[in-house]
Amino acid sequence: MKVICDRGALLDAITLVSGAVAGRTPRVPLTCIQLSAGRRDGVGELLLAATDAEVMMRVRLSQVDVQEPGEVLIPADKLRAIVSAEDAEPTLTIDAEGEVCHIRGADAHFKIYGFPAADFPPIPEFADIVAGTESLARAKGVFSYKAGALDTLVGRTLFATARENSRYAINGVLLKREGKKLEMVATDGRRMALCRSTVGGPDKDTKAVSCIIPTKALSQLQKLFRDPDEQVQVAISDNQVFFSLGTEKEPHRAVLASNLVEGTFPPYEDVIPRDQDKKVAFDRDSMNSAVRRAALLTNEESRGVRLKFTGKQKKLELTSRAPEMGEAQVSVDLNSYEGEDIEIGFNPMFLVDVLKVVSEPDVIMELKAPNKPGVIKVGGDFLYVVMPVNLQ
Repeated sequence: MKVICDRGALLDAITLVSGAVAGRTPRVPLTCIQLSAGRRDGVGELLLAATDAEVMMRVRLSQVDVQEPGEVLIPADKLRAIVSAEDAEPTLTIDAEGEVCHIRGADAHFKIYGFPAADFPPIPEFADIVAGTESLARAKGVFSYKAGALDTLVGRTLFATARENSRYAINGVLLKREGKKLEMVATDGRRMALCRSTVGGPDKDTKAVSCIIPTKALSQLQKLFRDPDEQVQVAISDNQVFFSLGTEKEPHRAVLASNLVEGTFPPYEDVIPRDQDKKVAFDRDSMNSAVRRAALLTNEESRGVRLKFTGKQKKLELTSRAPEMGEAQVSVDLNSYEGEDIEIGFNPMFLVDVLKVVSEPDVIMELKAPNKPGVIKVGGDFLYVVMPVNLQ
């Protein structure tokens, strides 16, 4: 194999696929990046692939001059370090014979001992997943969606997932498609984020499909988004999900595949309160600032901020206190308030998290009682349920 690469584009591609490289593992190929050089429609390309056996990623690099097709498996940390260090070079030459790889710049030569390329786990082609082959079952659900809209769905739910919870099903985000309705839902048991959207294409005879996608896979997927108008093709099989990003000029420029989280997602519709009788409208930025400031005087023992809503003055007073630290009091003007006055406590970080992911300036909060969950709504497609905390 011998290719001449644009160094900047190569480093970007290495950085992306490094997200799928395994950390500590006795399986050496999972700590490597596979480089495969070839030609498609007469144009040279270099494919970079990595996997940790759970998440698989492949990025297609077209800014290359392929002088000799081939493939090689190289330790990811060394490859990234060398390409990053050669920052004065516009291009780098990579050539390999067997398991030995040479990287050359104008004044430097690096010789890296790699591993047999055949040891790298194969990543299926997206077209094979969609159509099915003798060894691959046909995907049970396939649809296309714009990258910008999918990024919004992921961003508004991913933050609410559980971290290493023994209930494995909530360690990921539920993706559910039924007809033209698309939902993503996440919860950690103390809060829940639900974002809805619609997906184009015919919905007649389209079977409902759902799956639980690991948080790591969605975090890596967000890094692959480049153009909000770019199409993302999604294919769901019994135990895996595949995302293919690209355009007509650059199809399948990046493919990410992931094993799915096993288990049954909680019945999330049941936890959405239906009888809230207090409705608050406020400015997102004003509330975000107030909660952040009130949270300054909280600690692990007093992880809560008291919210006192006064309807007559349309005021919100946020207070917090921590032993041996002090107290904080912040006031916020409300856009509107309906219902009786109420005092309720929330974990401030649970409020900050949701206010960070909504872009709309006008936010609605619905409440019932100090011991009942609150609901934050933005538009008609996003809601967030958060449990209160007891304050002494």
